[in-house]
Amino acid sequence: MEIDESEFYNRLLDYHNILYLCHRNADPDALGSAFALKEAIGGTIGVIDGCDRVASQIAKQLNIEYVLNPADDYDLVVVVDTSTLTQLNGFQLKNYAVIDHHATTSLNDDAIFFLRQNRSSTAEIVLGILNSMGAPIKRRTAFALIAGILTDTGNFKHASADSFRAVAELIELSGIEYGEVMDVISSIPQDVSMRIAFLKAAQRAVIEKVDEWIIVTSQVSSFSGSAASNLVLVGADVAFVASKIDDVVKVSARARKYAINAGVNLARLMEEISARFNGTGGGHEGAAGMDAYGDPDSILASCAEYARASLRPKQTQLLS
Repeated sequence: MEIDESEFYNRLLDYHNILYLCHRNADPDALGSAFALKEAIGGTIGVIDGCDRVASQIAKQLNIEYVLNPADDYDLVVVVDTSTLTQLNGFQLKNYAVIDHHATTSLNDDAIFFLRQNRSSTAEIVLGILNSMGAPIKRRTAFALIAGILTDTGNFKHASADSFRAVAELIELSGIEYGEVMDVISSIPQDVSMRIAFLKAAQRAVIEKVDEWIIVTSQVSSFSGSAASNLVLVGADVAFVASKIDDVVKVSARARKYAINAGVNLARLMEEISARFNGTGGGHEGAAGMDAYGDPDSILASCAEYARASLRPKQTQLLS
């Protein structure tokens, strides 16, 4: 059942032992949203397989405690910022709720209740919950939510007007300075293995020119999401990067705003292509991922074909 912010808060009050569960390799949006809910309502933060580099630094900075790979013995599990069951690595969901902002999700159908809004980050939705319950916005909470908004919008590159308003409100209510958050996020150095993955992704890139668009596919052993983002940064309009781990092919996709405006919807693409290869996928229009089974070359070729069919001519799109 879909509910609003006020009802979401009221329903959580019916439970005493709540787990706020973040997806594997939790990012700042997931961790920050879970932390803000835990601080306001109580409960425990759970993380599947740890946090990413930035979220790990934020957890250290704010002294955020969480349970790694928690058990499933809670009265209610609130799945935070997660669009597919595969992101939970087999965690057995029983009585659960969902709070999420992704364009597509397969978790809502079996949830007791869920709150989903078309926002740039889950942190923005959580801020609405805090406002509906009249909770004070403390500095640590504001820091965590701002970090979630910043990272999920690519430092406002994919932000909506609501994203800017949310950050301004958090700054005003908490007294925190925007620069404090940026200093922490920008000071995290890239791992050497990540930089090697970027170079290998570029070295192995298959480049296709469609009209004036550039579609790139590549394969690396890790850091597929960051590698895809880097390929877009250096020239691709749409990039797909695959990593095969055991029998699972993990594909990360990224797209420029112009490509999104021209018809590319990576969330829909990942959902549909993953179904062809017995997997699951989803995400945002400009950043999405999937887990699938089969030959990585075939999966990447299907992704590129879908993107190719989606793109309108650049000249038409730029003038519209």
